[in-house]
Amino acid sequence: MATSINDIRLDGRVALVTGAARGMGRVMAQTLAKAGADVLFADLDGDVAAAAAAEVAGLPGAGRTTGVACDITKLEDCRRAVEAAVTAFGHLNILVNNAGKGPTHVENAPQTKSLKFWEADPDAWRLVITTNVTGTYFMSHAAAPHLLRAGWGRIVNVTTSLPTMQRKANSPYGVSKVAIEAETLIWAQDTAGTGVTVNSLIPGGAVDTDFVSAPTRADMKKTGRKILQPEVMIAPILWLASTLSDGVTGARYVGKNWNEALPPGEAAAGALEAPVLRPPPPGAR
Repeated sequence: MATSINDIRLDGRVALVTGAARGMGRVMAQTLAKAGADVLFADLDGDVAAAAAAEVAGLPGAGRTTGVACDITKLEDCRRAVEAAVTAFGHLNILVNNAGKGPTHVENAPQTKSLKFWEADPDAWRLVITTNVTGTYFMSHAAAPHLLRAGWGRIVNVTTSLPTMQRKANSPYGVSKVAIEAETLIWAQDTAGTGVTVNSLIPGGAVDTDFVSAPTRADMKKTGRKILQPEVMIAPILWLASTLSDGVTGARYVGKNWNEALPPGEAAAGALEAPVLRPPPPGAR
């Protein structure tokens, strides 16, 4: 039994991480690989994904890695990425749905006058929803049969904080993350009893990635709010990807609330947050 997060090993497990070229996705994919998992780094930018995979290849105790180009808005791309993982490593156990588009995509769109919903670029608005919600579904749809076949699996959906979901002038991004929370809870019920679990993971604040716009950074500096680093996801993703989280499903964890001074089980309990949504009672419509 692991007594610290650094004791967790994932040897023999196979993971696929989307949005793995940069930021949180890169950190999580490299973390899983360093713990012994074989990891496929999937990203729109296949070259950078491959470079991120190569950085950990051959490290002592690390699993095998490879990187592929993948547009999660295309079902065939998702299927190809899953098949690439299975072909390279033999099976698939872990899917981390990290890829997505943030508020800056709408902010920088040509037809956007402001981030109020009636002045936002409709095409950019739609693409955020398509990428974050449909893309998460497409990848999970492609991966789930392999996880179920293995009899043990993990789907981890990266979402965001409740204040961000309902913040003014943030409707496409906020709406998309609420939808992913619903996907998490519904899929957790769909996979109940199969050995496959579905959980949400959030950093717990703005993270130093290109999702954070210049105005947001300026406002954070003005108000004294600190920006988080992508490494805030390391401890919770290791725990969620391990047997220590067996039976935990439909839950939501906050990276910044993880106390690494505690044993992993206690740290996980401290980082557990009530789901944004609640599953309906039996028989409800």
